[in-house]
Amino acid sequence: MVAILPQVTRIIAGIPVPNTALINASIALTRANLPDQGYNHIMRSWLNGQAIINKLPAANRSEIDQEAFGVAVILHDLGWSNNPEIISSDRRFEVDGAIAARSFVQHEGGGKWDKHRQQLVWNSIAVHATPGIARYKEPEVAIVSAGTYTELLGPELAKQVYGDFITVNQTEWEQIANEFPRRGLNSYIRGIFTGFCIFKPNTTYDNLVGDYGEVFLKNYTRVGHGVVDLLIPE
Repeated sequence: MVAILPQVTRIIAGIPVPNTALINASIALTRANLPDQGYNHIMRSWLNGQAIINKLPAANRSEIDQEAFGVAVILHDLGWSNNPEIISSDRRFEVDGAIAARSFVQHEGGGKWDKHRQQLVWNSIAVHATPGIARYKEPEVAIVSAGTYTELLGPELAKQVYGDFITVNQTEWEQIANEFPRRGLNSYIRGIFTGFCIFKPNTTYDNLVGDYGEVFLKNYTRVGHGVVDLLIPE
């Protein structure tokens, strides 16, 4: 069931966004758990995703749970934190983030957050880095991923992944980046992902994190860890 979002908005970097207590609490949680580069990344992801929502036809927009989208995208990288109450030694960072976000909405969301909305947040975070799955899920899930890819790649490259679903223009993208600077993003992500490859490599072999291990870590290898390596011989 889609939640009715209060018609209370504010404008951040030129983008009208929902202004709810839980969205604001999500921002505070992320701010407390990530450094500037991570925090700025999630804010840019939210604003790019919200810009996509804002340009949808009214009938489509009214079907989207914008609060669930906002909470999910704002919390989508909690798995990058150093908080031992959030991170694990044996789960992908997306799953760590999804679990933490669901726990957060269970405790802070109140009666409006039924199992469907909780699962929507969990799914959005768990598959945000896998557009080949996310784009075919619920709109909220797809837009968390699309907003994140738009923030990382820019609108034109993001269209190569999501096609005409990406409606953010270059001016909007730059306006958002001016408000939440991208300085240091690449080296920050490299440090996060190579750290995962070193400290919990089993969570990296089947996803994009492993790409960083192969490029930047001398002794990292996926050889012997893929399905093709592990299938029982006939």
